[in-house]
Amino acid sequence: MSERHESNPRPPAASKPLALRFISGKYQGGEYPLEEGKEVVVGRSSDLDMVLVEEMVSRRHARILMKAGIITIQDLGSTNGTFVNGEKIRQTNLQEGDRVLIGTSILKVVALTQKAPKGTGLPDQERPSVRKPMPRPRRARGDEGPRMSGDLQEIPLPDLMQLFGTSRKTGVLVLRSENRVGRVYLEQGVIKHAELEAHPDVGPLKAFFRMLHFTEGLFELNPAEQRSFTSPLDANVQEVLMEGFRQLDEFNQLKGILPALTARLILRTPLEAPLHELDPAHLDILQQALNSPHFQGLLDRSKLPDLETSEIVRSLIQRGYLTAAS
Repeated sequence: MSERHESNPRPPAASKPLALRFISGKYQGGEYPLEEGKEVVVGRSSDLDMVLVEEMVSRRHARILMKAGIITIQDLGSTNGTFVNGEKIRQTNLQEGDRVLIGTSILKVVALTQKAPKGTGLPDQERPSVRKPMPRPRRARGDEGPRMSGDLQEIPLPDLMQLFGTSRKTGVLVLRSENRVGRVYLEQGVIKHAELEAHPDVGPLKAFFRMLHFTEGLFELNPAEQRSFTSPLDANVQEVLMEGFRQLDEFNQLKGILPALTARLILRTPLEAPLHELDPAHLDILQQALNSPHFQGLLDRSKLPDLETSEIVRSLIQRGYLTAAS
């Protein structure tokens, strides 16, 4: 993806006070108020305005300035780049709601709900805004801890994947939503594998598409694991997301005419529709439906994507082969 460089500024933000809020990374929860005319230089060097102590942040990484209500962010030739809403930038303008990725920290431009102390919204021992590097969190020996973590309501999975794909992240993205756990294995921003903890037989692409239903919960990006895959996906994030969104939209449209996920599918009796008219795919789904405890079990068992399986089930019901047990 090409770098974004804006020469024409977007309209100035409202006059309400704004801040950069850390919504992921080890500084999560902290805020740095933005002041008119005050330049903020972000980097690893201890003499800067906002010090982020981590290897993926350059000594002088980025510059942020609010002038006449317009917030400008400029990358200072950093090694790993600066990203705004998933796009690598050289210089661009920020508006409320925009997300900035620097190193493993994701910052969001937010409106301040209350007046914060000048220069920072964090206690001195926690804030990344003092002119000295923050101490590294203490961890047990051999435990690297999660690189990034956050809330899926704050940063939805599609936004995360776009950020990680563009910034070429490597690691294991772990998603926890209610009683579901999913993992996406990334290598230089490419999806190598995906899996659902409770459903190891569900294929990787199908597993990832299901994770798009995770709208609440927590995520963390952990270090890469020494693991090889028999048939790695090697999938482009943007292409997978586009196909996932298509399947998600069409699956949601089918929901109103499909049986409940907990419903058991049985053979309609008396069976008047001839079995010899079914093609192999339909016949296979029919047999799997009769051997599954419920519709959800069929979706788990089928090797086809959930959308394609659901379309075949709808066809089998409409043609008089299947019905939901009462």
